[in-house]
Amino acid sequence: MNRRKKGKNRKIFKKESRSNYKLGCIITIIILIPILYGVYLYCQGIDTSQKEKPQTSTSFQTSSDQKPENKKPEGKKTKGTKSENNKSGGKNPTTKELEIPVSLTRRQEQIIHHTGYTVSYNKDLKLPNWVSYELTRKETKGKEKRSNRFITDPQVRGLIATNTDYAHSGYDKGHMAPAADMKWSPQAMKESFYFSNMCPQHPQLNRRGWKNLEEKIRDWAIADSAIIIICGPIITRQPKTIGKNKVVVPQQFFKVILSPFVKPMRAIGFLFNNKQSVEPLSTYAVTIDSIEHLTNMDFFAALPDEIENKIEAEADYFQWPN
Repeated sequence: MNRRKKGKNRKIFKKESRSNYKLGCIITIIILIPILYGVYLYCQGIDTSQKEKPQTSTSFQTSSDQKPENKKPEGKKTKGTKSENNKSGGKNPTTKELEIPVSLTRRQEQIIHHTGYTVSYNKDLKLPNWVSYELTRKETKGKEKRSNRFITDPQVRGLIATNTDYAHSGYDKGHMAPAADMKWSPQAMKESFYFSNMCPQHPQLNRRGWKNLEEKIRDWAIADSAIIIICGPIITRQPKTIGKNKVVVPQQFFKVILSPFVKPMRAIGFLFNNKQSVEPLSTYAVTIDSIEHLTNMDFFAALPDEIENKIEAEADYFQWPN
């Protein structure tokens, strides 16, 4: 009798154990389903965010192998065909937006942001493609002394000119962003002597016409509170070179100037041949449209079209403070 009861108890115990085991499995599965599904969604979210994350830009980048988008046809600028990606969407463009020209052709380029200026450096030419900066009324009152120490730009990747290249070449080391505009900061003054900011210039251009324009721009910055300047060399297909590093000698130099805070806003361009330039500054004044044609660059593209088209077609030197 006792054996039968024990047998029955064992069977009941086994059945209860199996039931409890099954119930435990079911509960575990129920608990795991939302957990596993949550893990799956989390993984999918990471994958999606990585795919959709935009490329971030560093303080300088090489873009020689990148085809520029929204390219305008080469040649004379067509009104009303500005790149919409460079517009400010109805908002007032920032100084930084106005400082950076849009290249309409492919060129070797490394964008470097220094304390007082931005340079598009071309390691093939050993020259800047362009240099841009804003000069304010306050900055013209700086007291920092000129360093006169020409040095290599530590951020440049690739070849760059040296003092030896310029020695006995017959050309001056011509500043694009002038040292006299960088007196407001010791670091800005030091960086103005980087070779990435230099071009071979005829001595009577560097010391006369180019210098005279730099001085006039400082007067305009004082009068108008701030001026935006973009300048650089213009190269033909078969340029001369100097030095062991074969630094290209430009045939011409341009400078475009925008006074963004006066009403009405005004802008003007200047074009110099790389030779003796001793004529009055008004002689060298040209439209920005004409410089855009020579350089294949779009200046002040962030401005609304109606303003940009108007001011870039003007070249009246005498509408500026004299």
